[in-house]
Amino acid sequence: MKIRRDIFQAIADPTRRAILTLIALQAMTPNALAVHFDTSRQAVSKHLQILSECELVTQKQQGREIYYQLQVNKMKEIDQWLNQFRQLWEDRFDRLEAVLKNIKK
Repeated sequence: MKIRRDIFQAIADPTRRAILTLIALQAMTPNALAVHFDTSRQAVSKHLQILSECELVTQKQQGREIYYQLQVNKMKEIDQWLNQFRQLWEDRFDRLEAVLKNIKK
């Protein structure tokens, strides 16, 4: 039975978040990514597999190399989910500001 992960499980891991940060700048091969981590190329490939399953990255074959690139549209899904909390935080900060102004008077 194959486990179906979602994007939040994918970004929960610090290594996968770091991989996303690196490939946000430019498409990279697993070997090029592995240089940035204290882990094996196989471990990096496993992280890339999870990111691919969640559609956060796509693969592009160029000659013998496979390059991974960020799927920006999928990242928007995360942003939309976070947006509901941004409004909540802003409302709370506005109320705190009002209380502080009241105290100051």
